[in-house]
Amino acid sequence: MALRHAPLLATVAMALAACGPSAPAGPAPTSAPALAGDTTSGSPAAGASAPATAGAPKVAAPAHIVVVVMENLAYGQVIGRGDAPYINSLARQGALFTASYAVTHPSEPNYLALFSGSTQGITDDSCPHRFTTPNLGSELIAAHLSFAGYSEGLPAAGSYACEAGNYARKHVPWINFSNVPASASKQFSSFPAGKYARLPTVSFVIPNLCHDMHDCSVATGDTWLRAHIASYATWAMKHNSLLILTWDEDDDSSGNHIATIFAGQMVRPGSYYRARITHYTVLRTVEEFYHLLPTAGAASAATISGIWK
Repeated sequence: MALRHAPLLATVAMALAACGPSAPAGPAPTSAPALAGDTTSGSPAAGASAPATAGAPKVAAPAHIVVVVMENLAYGQVIGRGDAPYINSLARQGALFTASYAVTHPSEPNYLALFSGSTQGITDDSCPHRFTTPNLGSELIAAHLSFAGYSEGLPAAGSYACEAGNYARKHVPWINFSNVPASASKQFSSFPAGKYARLPTVSFVIPNLCHDMHDCSVATGDTWLRAHIASYATWAMKHNSLLILTWDEDDDSSGNHIATIFAGQMVRPGSYYRARITHYTVLRTVEEFYHLLPTAGAASAATISGIWK
């Protein structure tokens, strides 16, 4: 099957807002706090001071994208914090978005938005659900590319369990879609540590309810990321791969301001990027890399530009 293309016209891209229609209102911050461990001010690093802009990614598609989703913390609860040294070091090595916003509350509809471009009408953390609409996984598979989700604590590969110990299906959107095979839902122990060339085209990593900062501290989540994701991040910066680290929502405030970091070989490092983005913007950018048909709310979001080498 041929890849389906959805090219962006430059004039249309400039007119599009860089977020989906349900993004919360409010101005983007004009400055960012200094990163933890940073001796500079909150100003962008020299050579990478331009804000991110809307438009098609002007860089070749990554061989792999890994999306890691953490839980329920606002931007200022992570960025610039001494109890998140690894996250802040990753921000210095990649692109830190200072105006990144979740689309709603609570958790589950945000995961669905990031994966399918729609909250699918869900307004709570209920389980189970079954959807048939297009999504990132189904679009990749239709394009003869690959997708997998790696969930810590998943009781068995392909499990439809709603809860098991510190595992929660509400954080695992792909298992709710009938057009994504259950085999794409894998235990985190299957993540190819040290053999990252074996990764699928796009994968999601979902830590358990402690390690994602939902039930445990920022320091606990930061330590988990260093132990389990730092090796991939280092590899990605030399092997045409892209790590996306984001949060599902903030601490239940009206602003819903979250941290999002891109790091990889194609990303200009060491700066703050101030264009407003949402989960829909991130999804549209991933879809555009692989010439996938934008799904639902992602179709009205611009792609991320201005951060690429």
